[in-house]
Amino acid sequence: MGASSSPKLSGMQKQVLSLYRGFLRAARTKSAEDRHKIESIVSGEFRRNSKQVDRKNFLYIEYLLRRGQKQLDQLKSPDTVGLSSLNVSVSETIDSKP
Repeated sequence: MGASSSPKLSGMQKQVLSLYRGFLRAARTKSAEDRHKIESIVSGEFRRNSKQVDRKNFLYIEYLLRRGQKQLDQLKSPDTVGLSSLNVSVSETIDSKP
């Protein structure tokens, strides 16, 4: 019904959506407080990357997918209680060299 009228998604777009849904599912297995933190971090990261990453930069998107899958695998572990975010810009890494 409605699915036929929506635009077709590329394979990479499907992978990104699947990864996002995976994070949300994994967050449901954590405590309520941790769940909200995880959902906030995941939502922010995906939103930021959707705005900052060029849609045609397939190599970088594939890198982000692999990194995200590794983080998701760690989050699914029962020993993991939360998720953190690290923001490092290219200019910060260049400026910090001696």
